[in-house]
Amino acid sequence: MQEPKITQAMIDAYDEYTHLTLDRRRFMEKLTGLAGSAAAAAAIAPLLAANGAKAEIVAANDTRVTGEDITYPGAAGDMKGYLVRPAEVSGKLPAVIVIHENRGLNPHIRDVARRMALEGFLALAPDFLSPAGGTPTDEDKAREMIGALDAAATTANAAATVAFLEGHAQSTGKVGAIGFCWGGGLVNRLAVGSPDLKAGVAYYGAQPKAEDVPKIKAALLLHYAGLDERINAGIDAYQKALKDNGKDATIYVYDGVNHAFNNDTSAARYDKAAADLAWSRTVEFLKAKLA
Repeated sequence: MQEPKITQAMIDAYDEYTHLTLDRRRFMEKLTGLAGSAAAAAAIAPLLAANGAKAEIVAANDTRVTGEDITYPGAAGDMKGYLVRPAEVSGKLPAVIVIHENRGLNPHIRDVARRMALEGFLALAPDFLSPAGGTPTDEDKAREMIGALDAAATTANAAATVAFLEGHAQSTGKVGAIGFCWGGGLVNRLAVGSPDLKAGVAYYGAQPKAEDVPKIKAALLLHYAGLDERINAGIDAYQKALKDNGKDATIYVYDGVNHAFNNDTSAARYDKAAADLAWSRTVEFLKAKLA
């Protein structure tokens, strides 16, 4: 059976559904209009969404890594997270916080943490829905819960995660962060809120206010998708503020790719060439800044 054709308008509608004001019913109505029939829309919707069954590039039982679910101190209560490190390395490692999208701590982000561990880091993927009881399996519910989080309290929990990793027995004390989508925005806010963060990598993340940029101490690597008009609207002001304040920041815009281009569980939006290039730049950046 031939795979249905996915248009940019369909991808834009999905972005509106997952990040803005379109609810599930209206999204399917819009997708039906774009696809030409309810049957076509039903076939296309799973291709736009993330597929958890495709999440594991580095399996949870891969003998090259050692991972465990942990509880650690947040800003005002316990935080849950997934901590992973390369199995064959006994010494201390630079630490990287892996911050999830607006779906919460799901199998894909756990997998990204394992990939980061294989690059030679102590990787911690926090569940920023811990104060609300943790990430549910229902992605729509997770997005709703993410939207209800208090931004200042969440940033404080991220800063507490930096402090936890700074003092971790297996860490060198140098801490970076990488985040995707909602997590990319949180990396930017964390850079503002934590002077101890050494390096931050934000994938298609919302930018902080220009007036907050002087507070940033971390080196930044910012990846943006060329077709992501919603997030890209804030690039120019952020870039100017970073430059005017003499910050160590590098920005890459990947032409012709969509928001979430790094997420290899989303068939319609994943772009392997851009994802591989951004990942290689990310690893090189983190190794340099956390050395």
